[in-house]
Amino acid sequence: MSSMSVSGVGTGACSQRQAVLAAPSQEEQALAGAIRAEQESQPDLTEMMKDAREQAAERERMFQIPKNSRRYGDAAMIAYSKLARARSLGEVDAASGYARRQIAQLRAAKGSDCDNADRIQAVINQLQKAVNRAGRKKREISQEKLAAKRQARLEKEKRTREARRLRHQLRSKQAMRMIRESGYLREADVDNRMQDHIAATKQELRDQMDQLTESTQTAVDAAVQQYAAALAEPAPAPEISVEA
Repeated sequence: MSSMSVSGVGTGACSQRQAVLAAPSQEEQALAGAIRAEQESQPDLTEMMKDAREQAAERERMFQIPKNSRRYGDAAMIAYSKLARARSLGEVDAASGYARRQIAQLRAAKGSDCDNADRIQAVINQLQKAVNRAGRKKREISQEKLAAKRQARLEKEKRTREARRLRHQLRSKQAMRMIRESGYLREADVDNRMQDHIAATKQELRDQMDQLTESTQTAVDAAVQQYAAALAEPAPAPEISVEA
């Protein structure tokens, strides 16, 4: 009877210990809450691109940007959105491949669209950053896969404390990467707006230069006409005096 009671107490204590170990710690709960708050605070990609287009359209109306000015900056936004959504090595390769194709197309467009050459080069620079950042994400995903396998092995070996610590580190790295990738989108959006402002300023300066050239040419033409009219007038006849 005594042995049965001791066994029952031991089994209950063991079950209680496993339940405590299985329960998420306060640090993990705080980390999960921080991840959810970060995701909720970030604007949706569709909304960001919609707002960017509306703001660009408003600036086009204000500064009268030429109609052939394309939205080159959308290529960088799409590339970074693909990279942020990538969860596997194949998806990261697809995002990197999209960025590389856009770089090739923009380099070809740069030669035919001289008015937007600076804007195109800025987008190419952003896309090149996306390619480099895709390489970094591939390395991180590979490391995370190795860490996940190690965590599974630790759990199988009943090394619960080490497994929990490794899981906490893995989630922390993933959360930091999510925050960093959302920053990539904001960086591309800010750069796109700055290029819109630069293009609008250049167009305004060109318009002012055209107006100045036209007014100067008009003044020169008027002066030439006045000079030609003065030469065409006959010289006045000399006066003859009759006084002796």
